Amino acid sequence: MTILQSNSPTNLEFNPRHPSFNLIDSLKKDWHGDSAFRTAWYNALSMLFPIGEKFFIDSVLHFKKEITDPKLLNEIKNFQGQEAIHRLQHQQYNELLCELRGYDLEAFEKPLRKRMSWVQKNLSPRRRLAGTAAAEHLTAIMAHRMLTKKDSFIDADQNIAKLWYWHGIEETEHKSVAYDVYCAVGGTIHERRRALLVSTFFLYKDVFRNIYLILKKDGKLWNLKEWMSGFKFMFITPGVIPHMIIPWLKYFRKSFHPWNMDNRHLIKQWEDGHFDNPSETVSY
Repeated sequence: MTILQSNSPTNLEFNPRHPSFNLIDSLKKDWHGDSAFRTAWYNALSMLFPIGEKFFIDSVLHFKKEITDPKLLNEIKNFQGQEAIHRLQHQQYNELLCELRGYDLEAFEKPLRKRMSWVQKNLSPRRRLAGTAAAEHLTAIMAHRMLTKKDSFIDADQNIAKLWYWHGIEETEHKSVAYDVYCAVGGTIHERRRALLVSTFFLYKDVFRNIYLILKKDGKLWNLKEWMSGFKFMFITPGVIPHMIIPWLKYFRKSFHPWNMDNRHLIKQWEDGHFDNPSETVSY
């Protein structure tokens, strides 16, 4: 008798997509409403993904041999496929961005690469998987915020917005894979709670370090207007931080599961083309 290890919705199916984006003209400029800070926020996030996605894939695949549920095994396969394409798309994004704007890609990647090397050597496979499950929760709640509000990409270049919407949809589709694997191999509540605290700290530390490097290179590090705009972006409109607090806290519940928040309607909206124009995005 097969033990059910996947707790995603019974009829949820997802597969890797192979999109194509033309970003050359878009990445040359401050593509998010001519705002250096808002543009830097997304560009800084992108710098983390190629190395981060590889870590996530490796952490999950380490335990694949312990998974017996055909549904979860299929989800692991498609999780790997989606994350691999995310790596490729964001590596291309990052290399093109650095080429067009004179940023030093190695300056962004070296500290993260060094820390991931330390983690691989010093943390157990299950702790690495706990970190992956926590990081996937962070990306899933950021994606949910981005996909449910009308203000995420108003005034932004729509070529780049389409890339971020696609990424957000796939993070939504596979948001429980690492978590279900973690639970299946005996992950504890204490360990996953601690992992979220650590992952959250390093996410924001890394993003703001990258923002610092970007704004410094652009000559806008001490531009008060940009930092006021950034504060508004982070805490007021669209309010990146406040809208994440409650979903973030839910991870500490004993009964937590990523699909307790069933937002499959967002996948359907995206597939139906409702994100082609940000004014058409339906808010729930």
